[in-house]
Amino acid sequence: MTTPAPRIPTIDLRPWLSGDPEARADIARTLDEALQTAGFFLVTGHGVDPALRSRIREASRTFFRMPVDVKQPYTAKVGGRGWLGPGAEANGYSEGTETPPDLKESLTFATHEPFADPVVNAEWYAPNVWPQEVPELRSLCEEYLDRMADLEKQLLSLLGEALGLEPDFFSRHMDHPTYGFNINWYPGTEVVGEPQPGQFRIGPHTDFGTVTILDRQAGKGGLQVFTDEGGWEDAPFDPDAFTINIGDLMARWTGDRWRSGRHRVLPPPADTPAEELMSLVYFGECTPGTTVESVPAPVGRVAHEPVDSHVYLRAKLDSITVD
Repeated sequence: MTTPAPRIPTIDLRPWLSGDPEARADIARTLDEALQTAGFFLVTGHGVDPALRSRIREASRTFFRMPVDVKQPYTAKVGGRGWLGPGAEANGYSEGTETPPDLKESLTFATHEPFADPVVNAEWYAPNVWPQEVPELRSLCEEYLDRMADLEKQLLSLLGEALGLEPDFFSRHMDHPTYGFNINWYPGTEVVGEPQPGQFRIGPHTDFGTVTILDRQAGKGGLQVFTDEGGWEDAPFDPDAFTINIGDLMARWTGDRWRSGRHRVLPPPADTPAEELMSLVYFGECTPGTTVESVPAPVGRVAHEPVDSHVYLRAKLDSITVD
């Protein structure tokens, strides 16, 4: 009896990067199947030092555990740079679900290079805000973001080939992306209190951009992924792997051949209410002004109206902001 392939497979990038045609064909086929059902996969062989991720968590935890009056000067709005305190977001709003605010705090950063167009610059660029209390965080994050940019381009090339398109079909729209980077802190109930009915660390939603690269920790109050076949399921975990999902823009780009990965993060569990988790979340986006137009049939299945990538993103970010 043949064992069915997992809905969320683990892809080792090393055979892909080696250029082996047979291995690349197998990986492309596996990815295409996975992204049609769950919108998620795990990736190993990426070469990102786990010690770097640990040091970012250590520095960030120092900040998050500081008194509110120390963190307050760094307050940002959703989509901005700085500290998002408790109650700032409700990701379920993006699905039209009126959930209580998400049980998290975030440090959020974005592209560190300004744009030539002053209109684009005014909306999508501002200097990153680095907490003075943890000066080491800046160099750690900048190193990490350089690695994420490289990994994102590799993944987008892989995704292009998985659809039988040119390897740069997606990556050529990444000359000056407006990536977002969130360090999400999920403390226990001693910080956030008892969850309200229908309240999550992050409510059910899909991401908005191209690909999301997630470095996460295992926990009972952790990541769940939705599939039509299995409903809500705990996402598979590998401490060496990044969890990758595609976002709404990529789903539109593929004409809904691939689905935007729907997910949520559970609230602190009743039997371990002090559980603390932290995620490093890199949101891949395009260069502002990119027109996202559905790939035609037979690859694409639905011909969406073309959209400006950043008009679309702004509307999505506004939708999850708690007034």
